[in-house]
Amino acid sequence: MTHAPASDRAFCRDMLPRVSRTFALCIRFLPRDLDYAVLVSYLLCRIADTIEDTTGLGGPERERLLAAFRDALDDPGTDMTAVERAFGNPTADDARLAASASVVLREFRRLPPAQRDTIRPWVQEMASGMAEFAGRATGPDRLEALASVDDLDRYCYYVAGTVGHLLTELFWQHHGRGSPARYRTLKSLATSFGLGLQLTNIVKDLADDRRRGWSFVPRQLTRLVGIDPEQLQEPRHREESRQVMELLIAKASTHLRDALDYCVELPRSQYRIRLFCLTSLYFAVRTLRRARLDPRLLDADHKVKISRAEVYRTVVVTHLVAPVDGLVRAYFHHLAGGVRATA
Repeated sequence: MTHAPASDRAFCRDMLPRVSRTFALCIRFLPRDLDYAVLVSYLLCRIADTIEDTTGLGGPERERLLAAFRDALDDPGTDMTAVERAFGNPTADDARLAASASVVLREFRRLPPAQRDTIRPWVQEMASGMAEFAGRATGPDRLEALASVDDLDRYCYYVAGTVGHLLTELFWQHHGRGSPARYRTLKSLATSFGLGLQLTNIVKDLADDRRRGWSFVPRQLTRLVGIDPEQLQEPRHREESRQVMELLIAKASTHLRDALDYCVELPRSQYRIRLFCLTSLYFAVRTLRRARLDPRLLDADHKVKISRAEVYRTVVVTHLVAPVDGLVRAYFHHLAGGVRATA
């Protein structure tokens, strides 16, 4: 059966803003010969994330589907029927994307060989790592919490640190020149960039994660203040819970400072790549500051988010400051405000 490339490409471009308006906004800033490879990479990662996140499948089934998806990146003959059937009759855009995994995989295979070879190992590592966590039992009547800060770091590496490395390799491949020392520095900061963005998401998505049976706030942290993850949203433990969230916010802030160093290390000649990275970073910094100051952060029916006006201002200012390292750092510290980092 022949599949029209134009139709597949149109599907991928249409799905991106449906599954992430923020990423769809940022990706427009990338160079033309890089943006579509990053778009396809993001959709591949989002499919893996959707498989891992779904509460409609048991742990062993999620592991099996993630393994099939991982194998399909190597073998075009891998049958995606099981993955697509698992998300049949989708009612949400994430599920619709997973139900059309074959379309995204076809577009992945149409990318230039060098880009495919760069993307493949990182998405496969993500899927393998997610399978480790997807196998744990969760549900509305059971809360599965990470045990330790080391578990949190490992989880964040698989779901976001791998993305930091994937993007770094694509950026360097596109740039095609530069000092080996700069490349080594970017690689050393790539994991931290991903962790900063992911930890910010964990802070702002606490209520959403708990509704699907997950707590990414480790028991090790909650027990420092004498509570368990199950008690984080209880009014009688509001003070202790805020202390735990302050620890997570400080941890995220530390990684975001590394992400700032990453962005400054990007060549100033690669203005559009800087725009892409800095916009994502500044959105996270704004969000983290809002979370820290939000008295409703722990409310079950509340979601932390920056306003459309803040999004617009961030984009405008980022275009102005991106070429100048001093201004890049100054705007970061302006946005961070009261968010403190720890060593």
